[in-house]
Amino acid sequence: MKRRTDPLTVLLGVLGILVFAFLFLPIVVILVYSFNNGTLLAAWRGFGFDAYSAAAGNSVIRGAVLTSLTAAAGSALLATVLGTLGGIALARSSLAQSKSVKFWAIGLTVLLGLTMVTPEIVDAVSLLPWFVSLGTDLGITPLNNGLVRLVIAHSVVSIAIVTFIVRARMQGVDQSLEEAAEDLYASRWHAFWQVTFPIAAPGILAGALMSFTISLDNTIVSSFVQVPGTTPWPVYIFSSLKVGLKPEVAAVSAVMFLLTLLALAFVAIVLRRTGGSTKEIAATMTGG
Repeated sequence: MKRRTDPLTVLLGVLGILVFAFLFLPIVVILVYSFNNGTLLAAWRGFGFDAYSAAAGNSVIRGAVLTSLTAAAGSALLATVLGTLGGIALARSSLAQSKSVKFWAIGLTVLLGLTMVTPEIVDAVSLLPWFVSLGTDLGITPLNNGLVRLVIAHSVVSIAIVTFIVRARMQGVDQSLEEAAEDLYASRWHAFWQVTFPIAAPGILAGALMSFTISLDNTIVSSFVQVPGTTPWPVYIFSSLKVGLKPEVAAVSAVMFLLTLLALAFVAIVLRRTGGSTKEIAATMTGG
């Protein structure tokens, strides 16, 4: 006896396909048009690799890409260090009996949550006068450096993301594991590196990757806090809209998209080798 096909199931399947097509077709178009030999991105003039060679020979594009990668690496490092400490602290606070510990843990969680939901334009408008006041008025000269500004600004949201991912990874881990290591004459530092860090490592790696990719994609905050000579790649693309996008933009975007996919695949492989299932990998990557 044949099973009847539920019309609602078919409709939901079709809608799902349409949604995925709407989301991913623009990426496919950019990948295709990165091989456009024309002078403008929207005008197809034949298949070739002229856009890639032109992008490689353009010093302004190379500088913008290098600025983005450097700022992303710096913000990922800063966010990973601070977010890891915050995530482990929040995970351990759930096991604490002290009301004061639970109070600051709730306050930190609320603060980080507000950081994640605050519109980027609000962050940008807030950070710019802060950098100017500290860098110019108070004479803290490192804050006048464009890369330093980008690293700090991009880390604002990334710290919250890493914290929640690491907390989700460490939630429910028995603290007696470290205590057992200390009973075997391990110092707190060695107990952390040999017990806590290997358990938290997949979450730390996932948080670092997300921090890196979020920094690469940051346009609004970057356009406010940047200084001349340190223009990141997204801001370069945004400014290029005034004169028309060229195929070089699509070529560099395609390369960075592929690098992001490789990074995601690398993290998935690491999480798989630590014994995680597909569901656990998704939960670790999203902080669930």
